[in-house]
Amino acid sequence: MNSESGFEIKPVYRPGDVPADTPIGEPGEFPYTRGVYPTMYTKRPWTMRQYAGFGTAAESNARYHQLLKAGTMGLSVAFDLPTQMGYDSDDPIAHGEVGKVGVAIDSIDDMRQLFDGIPLDQVSTSMTINAPGSVLLLLYQLVAEEHGVPGSALQGTIQNDILKEYIARGTYIFPPKPSLRLVADTFAYCRAEIPKWNTISISGYHMAEAGASPAQEIAFTLANGIEYVRAALAAGLAVDDFAPRLSFFFVARTTLLEEIAKFRAARRMWARIMREDFGAKDPKSLMLRFHTQTAGVQLTAQQPEVNLVRVAIQALGAVAGGTQSLHTNAYDEAIALPTEKSARLALRTQQVLAYESGLTGTVDPFAGSYAIEALTDEVEAAATRLIERVFAYGSAVDAIEQGFQKEEIETSAYRIANEIDAGERVVVGVNRFTSEAEERYEPLRVDPAIEAAQVARLAELRANRDGPAVEAALADLAKGAQGADNVLPLMKEALRLRATVGEVCHTLRGVWGVYQPVERF
Repeated sequence: MNSESGFEIKPVYRPGDVPADTPIGEPGEFPYTRGVYPTMYTKRPWTMRQYAGFGTAAESNARYHQLLKAGTMGLSVAFDLPTQMGYDSDDPIAHGEVGKVGVAIDSIDDMRQLFDGIPLDQVSTSMTINAPGSVLLLLYQLVAEEHGVPGSALQGTIQNDILKEYIARGTYIFPPKPSLRLVADTFAYCRAEIPKWNTISISGYHMAEAGASPAQEIAFTLANGIEYVRAALAAGLAVDDFAPRLSFFFVARTTLLEEIAKFRAARRMWARIMREDFGAKDPKSLMLRFHTQTAGVQLTAQQPEVNLVRVAIQALGAVAGGTQSLHTNAYDEAIALPTEKSARLALRTQQVLAYESGLTGTVDPFAGSYAIEALTDEVEAAATRLIERVFAYGSAVDAIEQGFQKEEIETSAYRIANEIDAGERVVVGVNRFTSEAEERYEPLRVDPAIEAAQVARLAELRANRDGPAVEAALADLAKGAQGADNVLPLMKEALRLRATVGEVCHTLRGVWGVYQPVERF
């Protein structure tokens, strides 16, 4: 049997399959193979997040209150496609997409509504937003300040990982160089203004959803991480000033053993990279802390209840692999947005693992397994070879511009698809154990009237704000973007005056341009 990364999984592993010098180490100690903290979950479990956001800010706010009541420990915000691309809901290009795959956020008014009644000094909030990530973070900070919560008390993560957008997802706006500048500006701004905030979540999840193997997922993610570190250093930041706030975001698949090995290998690789390549001294700079989401791409529309089992296995792999926070997908997400009941069941999956399974009783329970240690070495070796191939182009950005990572991922996705089509890789309910009669399922649907309501809200906002003040603030932002100073304070002032997300992004488009990918044939 071959792993998803392409190497052979042996029927039996023996002591000789694990070299004597394999650096397993102790939990909480370099190279952090066994976990970034000495006690891991024995003192407290991972943060249980649920990714949610749909329709209007008011509807999403109601779902957040339901999740917090059900025991969620952190919120994770899903934004709609126009917001992710830096367009307002009334932009012609946004037509038909408003509120569809996440919540529509156009201005500070929407952000106020999104977090109404939620104690921002007590919850940890993750925001899945990239190209306009700094804009949404500033809106969050402005709302918190209105609640009397200073930036120093805010905790959470902003994805802010633009490089993987060029590789796998496509919600980019600006070319890579100004995008990296915006990332570095966010690092510097948060260090001074929001010091507890994780300024980036360097993501392999979306690459995995596009078809990347486990080895590709961590190789291309860590290569992007190296690029962000280089950009921050080039901007004059010291490595130990920003590296402790870097975080990562990975997928958890149903291939349990390889996934556990993947997480362990990624920690070990990042610790070495930061110490040996960048000279980091702070132990926190060496720690690969990561959020995990179960694999949406592995959910099936056929026999959707079987997804409950898949998600449980995936979550088990994330926990046994040492994740710091976890989102479990709802079983019906292959069909539509999750219902309240399915979202609650997804959270209960984590709670069963935390409080009934016994997994939290010991650190790194799979350590010392011949199979796990050998697979960890195999994944690390495969990922290291891929990183070397990336940097043979010069940098991760150079490789992106040549289409290297994208082509490698597409090749992997094609291989897996062929294996499923041929029946060599079993997907229950799809190519084996199928059912002739499927039970009727009633999905949650987004009301198309949401778009009209958002457009009306924007019209009211523009009619009632101080238009000349907004125009002046946007002009200051354009001037600042032409120079080298940090643009986030200028963005914050414009947003405070009720400039919209689209207006801020359009201003930057006017200075930096938009990215046009080069097709590779």
